[in-house]
Amino acid sequence: MKTRGNAKVADGSARFLPYQAAWIKDRARLKIAEKSRQIGWTWATAYSLAARKSLKKARLDAWISSRDEIQARLFVVDCSHFARILNLAARDLGEIVLDGKGSTAFVLAFANGLRLHSISSNPDAQAGKRGDRVLDEFALHPDPRRLYAIAYPGITWGGSLEIFSTHRGSANYFNELIEEARHKGNPKGFSVHRVTLEDALAQGFLSRLQSRLPEDDARLGMDEADYFNFIKNGCPDEETFLQEYMCVPGDDNAAFLSWESIAGCEYRRDEAWQADLEDAKGPLYTGVDVGREHDWTVIWVVERLGDVSYTRRVICLKQAGFDAQESALYEILALPRARRCCIDETGIGRQFAERARQRFGAGRVEGVSFTAAVKEELAFLARGAFEDRAVRVPNDEKVRSDLRAIRKETTAAGNVRFQADRGPGGHSDRFWALALALHAAETKQEIWALVA
Repeated sequence: MKTRGNAKVADGSARFLPYQAAWIKDRARLKIAEKSRQIGWTWATAYSLAARKSLKKARLDAWISSRDEIQARLFVVDCSHFARILNLAARDLGEIVLDGKGSTAFVLAFANGLRLHSISSNPDAQAGKRGDRVLDEFALHPDPRRLYAIAYPGITWGGSLEIFSTHRGSANYFNELIEEARHKGNPKGFSVHRVTLEDALAQGFLSRLQSRLPEDDARLGMDEADYFNFIKNGCPDEETFLQEYMCVPGDDNAAFLSWESIAGCEYRRDEAWQADLEDAKGPLYTGVDVGREHDWTVIWVVERLGDVSYTRRVICLKQAGFDAQESALYEILALPRARRCCIDETGIGRQFAERARQRFGAGRVEGVSFTAAVKEELAFLARGAFEDRAVRVPNDEKVRSDLRAIRKETTAAGNVRFQADRGPGGHSDRFWALALALHAAETKQEIWALVA
């Protein structure tokens, strides 16, 4: 029954939309779903688990693996909500320690003695546990294949395994499972679900969303076509939209950096990465990709601890004057821990690099001309860092888009070029700034003993 807003498809009076109800009612031992972001999938799963685990005849605990601690906690909150609605006797035990390795879980205990354990992405926490398994946002876990290998044996003595996620590239193990189930005979026997944003809108999602929005929310004035375009236009690029909302995995064969290598180096969503640079324990290295009118100026700062470069600051300046750009950079270079800075001195960056070098010295500031050979060297240096898990980057949609946008092309003459389409977020400026920071960090430490 439609309440308010301009949605054309009413969501009906049922508690769950058709695609949610289909997932809840599916009692297959193994089931998997590729889905759009933010369409209420985890919400429906929380209801299903709370209802099932509270039954007197239920015999097995449930183990839910989420991508980070925040999501793990929210899952238990959702389950507690449904327990109250269904008048179920359930008690939130908070966070408890699971084993001697320090693995923890947020736990909801039911009157029948069963417990629902919601844990973060550490696969080892699944080992040796019996009961139902739920792997939420499976493709976003650092190592989906290992998580599956540890979780699957847990249903040997009963229970079910539920996997659902948006995609993270064609080479991700989640996509391998989907492809195997759909096109290679489904040897594991998965029950397969697929719901795109378009599917969700056709089944009443916008009406349901609008019934919960505040009165001043602009989305109340949208119909399904307007909302679809609103979401699409808000994404940093076409690949992100197709992957996050339309169940189309990004093509890892075409991109220079795979989704798997990027995901393996991202900070968790609940992990603080913008540390106070004055409190840095290791040396700081900076890369600057200079822009002015069309592209961004990006200042990327990493802290080197051991063999890993940890991103500590990413400053993006759009159409900022050179005085503002220099002020932002000089504040960093003046820090005691600041060591080396590499600046793109191609074109308008030449004077920018020269002024920084005059102020801080040639030993600390290097201008880098973006010739084809230099860009190739920088690009492969960055890729090596991602493949070796020797860099940490923000879990940010725009950063991820810039990293994925780089394409390696070979001309008819056999020359290698690195290209990226220019979009609203720039021209892969974040990628090149990071590559320059990693290049700066490659300087041997003994050199700094001479110039410090």
